[in-house]
Amino acid sequence: MSRTCQVCGRGPLTSATRSHSNIKTKKKKYLNLQTKKINGKKIKICAKCLKTKFKKARAKK
Repeated sequence: MSRTCQVCGRGPLTSATRSHSNIKTKKKKYLNLQTKKINGKKIKICAKCLKTKFKKARAKK
């Protein structure tokens, strides 16, 4: 729960790294999470949601 976006619910993805001999090892890819204060509450929000949130706010002006 700690590495998930509190707006969209996206979490870490699993992927594989390939060595020169083509052996694969599992690894996790984490989101670009930012801690922001929105409406007086601290939330963890991913950069994608943050971008669209500010884009929508700018369009309203």
